[in-house]
Amino acid sequence: MTIEQVQPFAELGLTQAEYDKIVGTLGRRPTDAELALYSVMWSEHCSYKSSKVHLRQLAAQAPPSRALLAGIGHNAGVVDIGQGYAVTFKIESHNHPSYVEPHQGAATGVGGIVRDILAMGARPVAVMDALRFGPASAPDTARVLPGVVSGISAYGNCLGLPNIGGELDFDPCYAGNPLVNALCVGVMRPADLQVAAASGTGNQVILFGAATGPDGVGGASVLASATFGDGASAKRPSVQVGDPFMEKLLVECCLELFAAGLVVGIQDLGAAGVACATTELAAAGTGGMLISLDAVPLRDASLGPPEILMSESQERMMAVVEPGRVAEFLGVCARWDVRAAVIGEVTDTGRLVMTWHGETVVDIPPASAADGPVYARPLARPAAQDALAADDPAALPRPADGAGLRADLLALLSSPGLADKSWVTDQYDRYVRGDTVLAMPEDGGLLRVDQATGLGIALATDGNGRYGRLDPYRGTQLALSEAYRNVAATGARPLAVTNCLNFGSPEDPAVMWQFAEAVRGLADGCAALGVPVTGGNVSFYNQTGAVAIHPTPVVGVLGVHDDVRRRVSIAFSAEGDRVVLLGRTGPEFGGSAWAHVRHGHLGGRPPSPDLEAERRLAALLAAAAAAGLLSAAHDLSDGGLAVALAESCLRGGTGCEVRLPGDPFTWLFSESPARCVVAVRAGAEAAFGRLLAGHGVPGETIGAVGGDRLAVAGYFAVSLAELAAAHTQTLPALFG
Repeated sequence: MTIEQVQPFAELGLTQAEYDKIVGTLGRRPTDAELALYSVMWSEHCSYKSSKVHLRQLAAQAPPSRALLAGIGHNAGVVDIGQGYAVTFKIESHNHPSYVEPHQGAATGVGGIVRDILAMGARPVAVMDALRFGPASAPDTARVLPGVVSGISAYGNCLGLPNIGGELDFDPCYAGNPLVNALCVGVMRPADLQVAAASGTGNQVILFGAATGPDGVGGASVLASATFGDGASAKRPSVQVGDPFMEKLLVECCLELFAAGLVVGIQDLGAAGVACATTELAAAGTGGMLISLDAVPLRDASLGPPEILMSESQERMMAVVEPGRVAEFLGVCARWDVRAAVIGEVTDTGRLVMTWHGETVVDIPPASAADGPVYARPLARPAAQDALAADDPAALPRPADGAGLRADLLALLSSPGLADKSWVTDQYDRYVRGDTVLAMPEDGGLLRVDQATGLGIALATDGNGRYGRLDPYRGTQLALSEAYRNVAATGARPLAVTNCLNFGSPEDPAVMWQFAEAVRGLADGCAALGVPVTGGNVSFYNQTGAVAIHPTPVVGVLGVHDDVRRRVSIAFSAEGDRVVLLGRTGPEFGGSAWAHVRHGHLGGRPPSPDLEAERRLAALLAAAAAAGLLSAAHDLSDGGLAVALAESCLRGGTGCEVRLPGDPFTWLFSESPARCVVAVRAGAEAAFGRLLAGHGVPGETIGAVGGDRLAVAGYFAVSLAELAAAHTQTLPALFG
């Protein structure tokens, strides 16, 4: 390339100002390989250039936690759960690839998050997923959803990882831009923690796993940093192709390498591939690395340096190894049939240098690529926000009698977002490995960590785009509150948070206002609840053309269960147990499932979070579970008490009869937070009453478990058979 030729920086997603900054940093025009490297490293997906200024408050305001071993900035957060165990967990998006090629996009999303967990030194033990699609009856949803589900199930099932929970919802705002957020959790000993840094001059850099091919060149880093338009199908070559059997070998190989102490530093290869792994390892270590790109094992001999750097071929890891232990490292890889090659070494030059058949094609300060631009994007509260808030759902027609209340309950139960998810979850293996204690449709997934003591962990993810659209600050705190409450409902103590923040274009000031408010809400909420954010993911450009999705922060909460034998299910199963409603109920219907399903309405204010009440409720549930006082507990969220009661009855195959102390519509369908319905074991009422008083949680006995129907005294009754028919037929009818 001559000096007169214009380099294609714009086609690679760089602005003129960014290109000029690269030239200024290097003091010359970048080579083609350097331009490729900077383009993927400075993409929105890899650099967080529009979100960093806001995300900093998550660490700055994090509550003190003695359990936190690794937090924001690492591949995944790590927390100490006691008894000599630590847990690492994280959630990330694979939204755009999953729209372009649903099966492979979702499958490689699972593979990528599993490698993040592996890179921390842990054995991956379970996955979850939070999914959002357009209208359930839309032809494109019929294309995307089955492919996404098959990709998640195929990859996770082949890896032998149980899928223990998640979410599935539908809304027109996700048409053309589904959300596929994948979570993985791993278990380790605290001493097993690995670092992603290239230290020690002379140490060798080894690339191991699958060979590098042309699939996914610029994949996630490009797809996740651009708005979708009519040309989405042309992006298919950017979607990676996964091989779960190779990943399984890679997992076992890495764990043996870690156990043998053969790894000085390690990084998984995800978005931006070799470019990202080398840059981040070098920047986090002593700052120097020499790489021979022609030593990278290839599946396609025609690939040149830019393609090798940008390729996002899956199932690859990069390790830093002491020279004297390279042979031993390669021997372990050979034993697991994992291809490995020494491609470079750590230097003390402070430069990341790469050669191609003896010619230098990259020579940069690694931090200049690893620490991308930081933008304080303009933000502005949307002009329509006031009108949206003024559109109060109180004006919507409400059921006038018991028949109307009954019809509304059945309509909610059969709506795609609230219907039984077995059509999806039956495709996942929820019990492989033998340590799954609770899984969907329970409030949270629960895993046993130690068989002797019963120590376990609970996980839940939650998000509500309707709440986020009405008020992103409140909406994010409501997502946090619900995930926190779902973990507590199993009997676990919430401990830490991960998040996946799904928004439209950061170049839109309205979207940036939504994002800033959501992050502020998450920071304030975590500080109030005493649970730190350990890491997560930002996904921007979730829109088709100029139309953005609803702000959809998905929050994952991890909790510790002292003894999973004392877990609490949502199932009503013991005749005569007392049904008690915990928390305060008010007329809160903004963004509610009732308004959405019955009227297609979105307006008003979302429910008001009460974080102190959530803390008291969680402490009460943990104490009651430990004391064995509860036979069931179910949080109240979408659809309110009515849907919660129906789900508990169906889960346990036993009905209940309740008597409501006030306006039946409000009591049945309000979505006030910090509430839970529990079944108190016969004979435990007095002890539970003392716990209620001691924890300052309002509680009202509203009925008893028993019979074969859900009855609301004075208003209606519906048999379990009719509830089941309404609840279970929707998704099979839609998707086969």
